[in-house]
Amino acid sequence: MENDIKIQKYIAECGLMSRRAAEREIAAGLVKINGEVAEIGQRVRPTKDRVEYKGAVVAKKRGTHHTYLMLNKPTGYLTTMSDDKGRKTVADLVSDVGVRVYPVGRLDMDSEGLLLFTDDGDLANALTHPRHHIAKYYDVTVEGAVNRPTLNKLSSEMEIDGYRILPVECHILKKSEEKTVIRMVLFEGRNRQIRKMCEQCELVVKKLRRVALGDLEVDIAKGKWRYLDKHEVDYLKEACGLIPASKSAPEKGNTRGRKR
Repeated sequence: MENDIKIQKYIAECGLMSRRAAEREIAAGLVKINGEVAEIGQRVRPTKDRVEYKGAVVAKKRGTHHTYLMLNKPTGYLTTMSDDKGRKTVADLVSDVGVRVYPVGRLDMDSEGLLLFTDDGDLANALTHPRHHIAKYYDVTVEGAVNRPTLNKLSSEMEIDGYRILPVECHILKKSEEKTVIRMVLFEGRNRQIRKMCEQCELVVKKLRRVALGDLEVDIAKGKWRYLDKHEVDYLKEACGLIPASKSAPEKGNTRGRKR
């Protein structure tokens, strides 16, 4: 007898999007099972039930490989694949990939830097799951010269939107009377967390750039994308526990210039 599976997990395993993204699309009524609007948590039989997303059949690919890529996102783009208001999205920047890929996690419109894309739902879900604390490195430019007490406050525990965040590692990269560049290392990523932290410290953010995810550094021009190589993909999978840990490390994206 065939095992059934939750609809959001099935969609992720088909490489269409992450489980969290699938749940949002299901809640929006965009997924159907055998012609009926699906509900989150509803179970399907992969070989017997017909699953559709926006009218297109969702099915597992056979004999194909997943796609993994890095984008150096510029400001002014929404981290979504479509927008009903006609605003620019990251989909415009990866339209020439040739396959349907989805962003892993988010960068808000006013932020820039490293953003991963894939059609591997399992990896996307693992990378965004709270239990996988992969360091995210940001260079944050704020107005004025930041003093030690303010930096200490920025590095301490804070409450953001009713949630007590983990302490964030911060150190100053550059400082002048006009501006300060702060390297911030996060092991979680709440909505607009860095901007809200800076607001609590009365700091005005002028520029926010994600420079690395773990040992994977952004190393391409703004607005450009490149494929991840096998070493980089294996590194991410190992970090999430999807494959056994080994001594492999990404050939690109070392820890150059970063403090642990």
